Amino acid sequence: MTAIGGPMPSGAFTGSWSDVGHRLVRGTWSRRYVLQSVVDCAAWTVALVGAWSIVEVDTVPWWRLAALVALACVLQVLIGWALRLYRRRYLYGSFSELGAAATSALVIGGVLVAVTRGAPAAVLLATFAALTLMGGSRYLVRLAYDSARRPSAGDPVLIVGAGDAGLSLVRQMLADPDGQYRPVGIVDDDPRKRFLRASGVRVLGTTSRLAELAARTGTRGVIVAIAQSDAAFLRECRDRLAGTGVWLRTIPTIGELVTRGVGLDDVRNLRVEDLIGRSPVRTDLTEIAQAIRGKRVLVTGAGGSIGGELCRQLHALAPETLVMLDRDETALHGVELSIRGSALLTSQDTVLADIRDAEALKALFAEARPDIVFHAAALKHLPMLQRFPLEGWKTNVHGTLNVLAAAQNAGVSTFVNISTDKAAAPTSELGRSKRMGERLVAEYARSQPGTFLSVRFGNVLGSRGSVLQSFREQLRAGGPLTVTDPDVTRYFMTIPEACQLVLQAAAIGEDGCVMVLDMGEPVRIVDLAKNLIALADADADIVFTGLRPGEKLDEELFGDYESDDVHVRDRISRVRVPALEVGRLPSPEAPLTTVVRFVDEACDHRTAEIPVLSAPQSETPGAEAPPADEALATPKPETEVLETRLPEVPETRLPGVPETRLPETHLPEVPAPPAAPAFASPAAPAPASPVPAAPAPEAPVPAADAPVPTAEVAASDAPTLLAPPALTLKGAAEHVA
Repeated sequence: MTAIGGPMPSGAFTGSWSDVGHRLVRGTWSRRYVLQSVVDCAAWTVALVGAWSIVEVDTVPWWRLAALVALACVLQVLIGWALRLYRRRYLYGSFSELGAAATSALVIGGVLVAVTRGAPAAVLLATFAALTLMGGSRYLVRLAYDSARRPSAGDPVLIVGAGDAGLSLVRQMLADPDGQYRPVGIVDDDPRKRFLRASGVRVLGTTSRLAELAARTGTRGVIVAIAQSDAAFLRECRDRLAGTGVWLRTIPTIGELVTRGVGLDDVRNLRVEDLIGRSPVRTDLTEIAQAIRGKRVLVTGAGGSIGGELCRQLHALAPETLVMLDRDETALHGVELSIRGSALLTSQDTVLADIRDAEALKALFAEARPDIVFHAAALKHLPMLQRFPLEGWKTNVHGTLNVLAAAQNAGVSTFVNISTDKAAAPTSELGRSKRMGERLVAEYARSQPGTFLSVRFGNVLGSRGSVLQSFREQLRAGGPLTVTDPDVTRYFMTIPEACQLVLQAAAIGEDGCVMVLDMGEPVRIVDLAKNLIALADADADIVFTGLRPGEKLDEELFGDYESDDVHVRDRISRVRVPALEVGRLPSPEAPLTTVVRFVDEACDHRTAEIPVLSAPQSETPGAEAPPADEALATPKPETEVLETRLPEVPETRLPGVPETRLPETHLPEVPAPPAAPAFASPAAPAPASPVPAAPAPEAPVPAADAPVPTAEVAASDAPTLLAPPALTLKGAAEHVA
């Protein structure tokens, strides 16, 4: 507080005049439409007096000029009121308002020409002068208001990208006087935008001068406002700003902005997902929306990372109903909260059920009558399924079969099964069980109406249990970060991209095929760990632990037996898989040895054994085979069911699994126990081998019909099954035998 007669504090007058100016601008802005009518009348007065002073100064008396001014002002108010020019119809200072003002000026000019027959030149000059003054006054008021609203306390930032997203961010920043950001310049590599200026903020240069421009403008941060920017571009920007102390942020990808525009709340820090070496996926959202809008949709595994994001994207596409099914009530609570903003769990669209319960699924599907089903429920942790292979058999194989059967009974038109790249040439129990799921879907595509297909993709960044989550937790604990091998690589994609692929497959997928995304180049896990450490500005070590049982050094999107059967549309490939006859599938409670033998045979097919859909036409001499696309769309005849038994293969062993040799003894053949169904149908005996029988191998696999004391195995061998870290279905069977 300043005493009377005492000195004024420094900056008092500056602050006072600034406050007065802001109050004056705000007061003018709040009464702009009323004041504008007065300004427009003044514009006609100045224009008419000036025009007659220049053109007709000696021929027109002053009273006649005053009458013309009064007439022009009255007409301006009346026409402006009729056009709602002064009734908040138009955005102030916009082109639409300027068009209405031009209309009123031309009408008034025509009336004045008719009244003053002897001075058309003066009237025309006055008309254009009045229009210029009316438009200029609006521009000055709008400019003053925008200048008063410009943020003054936010962080000065450079915007990379002068496209729609970048210019939208600039306008939003300038419209928020108390905002967090204050744009001081735009950076763009397009030479055509070199002299572009948006809302007073101009393009300063290209990204090659990013560090120089940041230092020149005193920038505290850089925002990359390009929704389709790839990882290489973001890494270049990060490297150019290294050591400058300037932070780098970006906006979500197109996949994350599928249903809305970009806003200031979308600006976020750089994540490791942004730096992996793959270009963004662009999908046809129109085609997807047409396939989903107005349909009844059901998603299994809706509480998981993929299932939850699927539900969010599906909800934005306006289906008639969206049923979300999961066995985890907490996960259902979370996904409903993210979609609807509340999670009362009272809606009929949230269903608590287990896909192992076939009867519950049938009742649910009969009530919901879905048109489209996305099957995302599965067990996915590779090391756990290596230790408990029968759990994967019950969930990933029989659970999938239960969902397929319920969908078929309900008349589902489209069924999309979510698979994994580990199903290509599988070496783990996870991959083997998902491969079985793909083959079951192909069987339903062969024998049932509708479209049944699978979608195969690599690792998903940010999902629960992903390597990225593990790295973040390890980094939060101070390290070290554990990597299995220095050379191990994986394919990666983000959760929104994965879900867009699934939706795209539902729109364009081929019946009975597996849709595979072109995921670019694989990423070294050790590079992922290094990027995460660099982004966190932390100091942590990386420790190599060695590959776990069933893991590959490099993942594959296609097996060796599928590489010659690839058809590509855009960046999505499709491969055919052999159908697996449902009647040959052992029961969920089948003993381990029965499951081992069946899965070994079912996962050992090659390209030559995949049924060719055009075979009936090609078998006839001289017949012409149909085109590939037509053949893929043709249902497979019942006579071409692929035999699952391979009698000519004496032993099948998973690659990478050490061989366990047994003594050279032969087990007696006895009838199979009731709990283990035979692999071949009783009505169709196994075909005889076309070649002479080979000598018995040194370590034969136990026959499927060998007696297995299931109760004793469960009682005595359970601790042993948990102990070996490299236990697989085949290894467990040899151990039990």
